[in-house]
Amino acid sequence: MSRPALRQLFYACLMLGLVAISGASMAQTESATSLREAREAAEARDQQRLMGFLDDQQALESALEQARTEHEEAQQQHEALETQQAEQADQASELSERQAEQGEALTGLLSNLARHSSEIRNALGEESLLSLEEGALPPRLDEVEVLERHQLEEVVDRLAALTARTGRAERLSLPVADANGEVATRELVRLGDFAAFTENKLLERGENDGNLVALPRTPDAIGGLLADYYQGESHVFAVDPTQGSVLEALAQQPSLWERFQQGGYVGYVVVALGILGLIIGLGQYLYLVLVSLRVNRQRQSLSQLKPNNPLGRVLLRFEGMDKHQTPEALEARLDEAVLAELPKLERSQPMVKLLAAIAPLLGLLGTVTGMIVTFQAITVFGTGDPQLMAGGISQALVTTVLGLITAVPLLFVQTALSGRSRYLTHVIEGQASATLADHLESHTPAVN
Repeated sequence: MSRPALRQLFYACLMLGLVAISGASMAQTESATSLREAREAAEARDQQRLMGFLDDQQALESALEQARTEHEEAQQQHEALETQQAEQADQASELSERQAEQGEALTGLLSNLARHSSEIRNALGEESLLSLEEGALPPRLDEVEVLERHQLEEVVDRLAALTARTGRAERLSLPVADANGEVATRELVRLGDFAAFTENKLLERGENDGNLVALPRTPDAIGGLLADYYQGESHVFAVDPTQGSVLEALAQQPSLWERFQQGGYVGYVVVALGILGLIIGLGQYLYLVLVSLRVNRQRQSLSQLKPNNPLGRVLLRFEGMDKHQTPEALEARLDEAVLAELPKLERSQPMVKLLAAIAPLLGLLGTVTGMIVTFQAITVFGTGDPQLMAGGISQALVTTVLGLITAVPLLFVQTALSGRSRYLTHVIEGQASATLADHLESHTPAVN
């Protein structure tokens, strides 16, 4: 057999092997129902391709050259992988030797450092104010197999820095989120791990991202110290040793306006009636003070009677009476004139007294409605969460307090009005009786 014929036979066997391999691969990927059809189709294609290669000697040579190129590339990749494997084996051997050289002491040191570093990171994490800066916490050494010198130095340096920050007041520029969620870089002061604040707001670590967040409400007892300490004008500051528990309790204390709002509609009515009573009472009291001044001036000048005061009007009416009447008739007319002035002096007193009596009753009404709200919450949600009952209890207590606070000043106002009007009444009655007595004495004949 000639050499070209052997070559063609070799190519034919090679292509038949490729056909068999290709057919097996395609048979595995196809489903069981179409296995035979796929194999026959593959054999037909490969047979057609082989016949094409046999007919075209140049295409056959090209396919063989491509196969050789791919083989060389695979061989090079294999050699590269063997080289990499050898390098990794040398590195593992070197690490084992270094670990053996360190001995048990350094191995125990690495274990202790890894444990303490993890404990510190877990304890501080994103809740402590000491870990605001990036890289403030010691690195994790859990995955380190051989302790390096720079790792030991890094752990020691960061622990020393954390210890120093616990007793230091520092001024920093960090992102801060306000109550509306807007984040901006602001200058702040950090006092160790106890407090961080701007010029007018206390700060805390956020729960989600660990960034600084301004407290919704800064306690009044601390708010006055922030600006002075921030500007360097004072070295006095309140520190919460409980890491925020006391500050949170102080921040939750309602202000005077918030307590007033807890009273609900009954509280609004009580306060409105109290303000109305105070306005009426103070207006009447000012009127009585003015009348008292005019009456006092009138008593000092009885010869010049003026109608701008009750005493002057009573005496002017007495002068216009018929003096020839009996003393009993004159006294009755004079009493009538005095009684005519009393309504102006005693006006507003019944209203103030009524409001002073109504205020505690309205407070009691608010107490009852608040307890009703509380029992409704208990009926729906049970007693597991006290916060669900806090609203009704607050309303019950606040309305009672508002009723008492409203009634007490109104009682004082009513007492002051009553005392001032009673004083003026006594002055007018006494001066009128004295005038009547003087008149009767001047017109009574002397007895020998």
